[in-house]
Amino acid sequence: MLPAMRAALLPAILVLLAAPPAAAGPLPPDQQVVVGRLPCAQPYDGRERGLRQLAWELAKRTSVILAMDSLPVDPAAEELFRTPLLLWACEGPVAPLGEPARANLRRFLQLGGLLWVDDPAAAPGGAFDRSVRAELHALFPERSLAPLARDHVLYRTFFLTDGPAGRTLGGELEALAAGPHLAVVYTPGDLLGALGRDLYGSWERAVEPGGEEQREAALRLAVNLVFYALCLDYKSDRVHLPFILKRRRR
Repeated sequence: MLPAMRAALLPAILVLLAAPPAAAGPLPPDQQVVVGRLPCAQPYDGRERGLRQLAWELAKRTSVILAMDSLPVDPAAEELFRTPLLLWACEGPVAPLGEPARANLRRFLQLGGLLWVDDPAAAPGGAFDRSVRAELHALFPERSLAPLARDHVLYRTFFLTDGPAGRTLGGELEALAAGPHLAVVYTPGDLLGALGRDLYGSWERAVEPGGEEQREAALRLAVNLVFYALCLDYKSDRVHLPFILKRRRR
């Protein structure tokens, strides 16, 4: 979804975000937000149960409908542009990208797409961490991941949050910008691992050290990530709304 398209749809999006969930049946697949999943070096479910719980919570708490399952995407194909949000989460290293895939993914990120990188191992310097940083450096050699300022709009796109959260607590959210917007957000503490439930409805993993309060913080941060992918910096831009309306009345 390109920035110009977002701008044209923003008034409708804001109405939908404020509206209560519809009583009708589920939206058809082409009207749901789909998370595209980038490839790993070895088969891995990419924390699908965490994504399903996030989809359920989004439907319960907001009017955004997230598809229950992510869609594996070829980063070299046009299908990359059918979603505003990509996820890279691997148990081991990521799959190395060829130059056509890098060029396509770079274009996606420069046009306003968001890549969410979540480390299931929550292990700085581990196989996933090293491999994904190497690929991000190949994508943007002139830039690098940097800690995200605590006053960034991402922390208030829907919920007011105050820092990183996940299955483990430690480290900082890191981000890489492409122009005025964030292109990559790296959550180092296995954020999706905090959200997964098993087939009996029980939480799959303990959340340490903060327990259920930390799990709720992880959920709110995940919701904010989805909203940022859909609306970018609209929460930051709204501060100018009174001035714009005053000028229009003149």
